[in-house]
Order: sequence, then structure tokens, then C-alpha cells
Amino acid sequence: MQIWIVWLPNVWKSTLFNALTKNYSADAQNFPFCTIEPNTGIVNVNDPRLEKIRAVVNGAKTIPATCEFVDIAWIVEGASKWEGLGNKFLANIRQADAILQMVRVFENDDIIHVSGKVDPKEDIEVINAELIMADIETVEKRIASDGKKAKSDKKMQGVIDIYNKVLAELNKWVLVNDMWISEEEWEILHDLHLLTNKKFVYACNVWEDMMGESEENLKKLLWITNPETRVVPISAKLEEDMIEMSLEEKIEFLEEMWLKSTGLDDLIKASFEALWLEYYFTAWEQEVRAWTIKQWSTAPQAAGVIHTDFEKWFIKADRVNWKDLVEHGGWSQAREEWKVGLEGKEYIVQDGDVLLFKFSN
Repeated sequence: MQIWIVWLPNVWKSTLFNALTKNYSADAQNFPFCTIEPNTGIVNVNDPRLEKIRAVVNGAKTIPATCEFVDIAWIVEGASKWEGLGNKFLANIRQADAILQMVRVFENDDIIHVSGKVDPKEDIEVINAELIMADIETVEKRIASDGKKAKSDKKMQGVIDIYNKVLAELNKWVLVNDMWISEEEWEILHDLHLLTNKKFVYACNVWEDMMGESEENLKKLLWITNPETRVVPISAKLEEDMIEMSLEEKIEFLEEMWLKSTGLDDLIKASFEALWLEYYFTAWEQEVRAWTIKQWSTAPQAAGVIHTDFEKWFIKADRVNWKDLVEHGGWSQAREEWKVGLEGKEYIVQDGDVLLFKFSN
């Protein structure tokens, strides 16, 4: 899973990236143009279930699920016309699975906002306008290139009609992911890699006392109406303060702040949910590992994430819910209590399943 971070200057994006990657590879200076080349960080998905499973199967180690965050030059007004450093973002972001917009909500006179005022709704409009204009250019070019084919190909004319439908909405400043698009239309649009057709996640950089703010209230603040769009409160400064803390220190610190989890954990979880991702576990003495899959994946498809041959030669899978495995102290005891089921090719894997695959070749 690759998520690209989109931002305006001085929203403390680099501070967030530093906290995400637990290092200081990105500059966090209080002036624009400090990030030119993209930085990439592979981030672990913290899940306490891993350690609980490892304990009962005597696993040597745990390997969590991961996602990749890409930090690139900040976007500016005019980026879609190749102004400023934002052109690099627009040229490369098409490979992203999702777009994370970091939005500044906190007030601080010592940290200058690029527009001279803190207005998260306006910041989002600036970024989305550049994405929309880039998409308009992409669609117009495709209409021009495919238009000649449509004169002799009725099927292509239908495709052009869909392009024109989307173009009309883009010209009304509507994001593609806010449009009503059928599955057939989505398939046609997919190869255009439109920027506003990607999943959006918003990280609201807030002061510490707003960390408990509900997602519903934050959506109202940002004027977000799409029910599938995730909005997460996060305090970049708070996350930075916890970088050097041990797990025990973090838990104690969060309890003092009346928080159940870090903003980064919530952000990663929201990103998984936005992309309809989940993960299952494999567990034995060598390791306990989380494997990322699309929701509604079948057992063979889940096996294919480990190795393509596993999907090809799949026969059956032993399955147990992680809670049952932990409560009964391992595979043997769980089997004795009839908690381990034998699943076939049609089984839909659930988040938290622990699987042991069987195959032939």
C-alpha cells in the first residue's frame, strides 16, 4: 500500500513524516522548498494481536503488516501548469494507492501559513483545484487522441461519452471520487490514473487538546461530505515527542493524555480501511506474520499473497480466529476444542483469521 502525502507549506508535514518513519530523514524547517526530492518510509502497522499470538505458538519473531508513505515536494497554486515544485508531485503521484492530505488546523503565529491565515477548508480547495485541473488536462488529451477512433468504432464512442461526462463534472470542480460512477465506467476510467479518482484520507494537524475530536466534527470543519472519505485528528508535535519513547512509556503518556491510541496508529488504520484492505495471520514457531489482502479475498487469493504458487496449488486451509487461538493456548488446544475449521476455495478470509494453508503440486 503506497500513500502519497500532499500538503501546503508549513503544516508540519515533515514533522509527521519524521514521526511516521521514526527517523529524521525529512527536514522540518520553518520555510518552504525544504523538501525537493521524495522521501519514502515503510511504516509498520502496530497490532497488539501479533505479540499475543506469538506468545501462544512460541514464535521466534513477529512481522507486522506495512504500508509505504511517500513525502514529496509541496503543492502550490499553479502546480497543474507546472509552476513551483508541485509539478514533481503531479507527475509522480499517479502511482499512489491513496492520497493523504495533511491539513493544518492549529494556530501558531511563529509558524507562517503560506496564505497568511489558517483556513483548512481553503487549503483543501487549493490542493483539490490543482488535482482537478491536472485531471481535466488528462481527460481532454484522451478525448483528443481517441476521438478519431470513435468515428468508426461505436464502442469507442461510448467510451468517449463517459470521458465527456466526467469532464463536465470536473469543470464544475467535482472530484471524480465524489461522482456517481458505475462499476463499468470505473473500469474504463481506471487506466487514466486520474488523481481525484484515488482514495483520499485527511490528517488534521491539531493541538493536543483536539485529539479527541470526533471524525464527524472534523468532517464538518473541512466541509467533507463523502461518507467514504476518512478524516483523522493528529498532533504532529505530539507524535514527534513520542519518537524516542519505549512502548511502555508511550502507553503511560497516552493514558495521561486520555488517549487510547496514537494519531499515527489511527491514521494507518484509516488508510487501510479507505483502501478496503485488511490482514490475516500465519503463525508457527519460526514467525508470526500479518499479510495484507483486499477485503473479500478468497482463501486461495490470500495464499497467493505469500507466493503465487500457493494460490495455484491451493487445496484447503486450517482456520482459527486469533482470539480462539490465544484463549486456548495454541493450535493443538484449539483443535481439541473444535475451534479450528477446514476451509475450501470459496472461503472469504476475515480480518484476524489465522491460517495454515495446504497445497499440492
